[in-house]
Amino acid sequence: MQADDNAPADSACTGGLPSAALGGPVSHAVSRVARLHRITAGRMLKGLGLYPGQEFLMMHLWDTGAVRQADLIKAMDLDPSTVTKMLQRLEQAGHVHRRPDPDDRRAVLVEATEKSCALRTEVRDAWSGLEDHTLAGLRPAERAELIRLLAKVEENLCHEAGDCPGG
Repeated sequence: MQADDNAPADSACTGGLPSAALGGPVSHAVSRVARLHRITAGRMLKGLGLYPGQEFLMMHLWDTGAVRQADLIKAMDLDPSTVTKMLQRLEQAGHVHRRPDPDDRRAVLVEATEKSCALRTEVRDAWSGLEDHTLAGLRPAERAELIRLLAKVEENLCHEAGDCPGG
């Protein structure tokens, strides 16, 4: 008897993968892990008064100093309206300050405030906790191997997306 390719797969035979993901079990696993990691990070950040993604914006400002809003939008690779909303919330919380660029009055400079220095420490601590939670049960050698493998995956994806650092 010939198997019908359109028939639903027996879940016991697919390892629990949706039938459409059978050709991409690693991609399916990466997607699931990324989703859960983002949810967990969001819970940790909520305690700091941040929404997911805002910590990346703040990390960028803490590391670069004042930057034009247009350059921040490019660096974040997000829709301008999304970055504007993030900045409005962060400004209301006292973590960022926007001002006209003295070299180009049409441009706006964004910078982290002194108040955000305490937030920087809290974000670092939250990310350390997230790291511990994420990698619980992995030996140091396994952690190093995971980092090495994820770097290879990231390189493959950034070349495909044309979005490699420095490229």
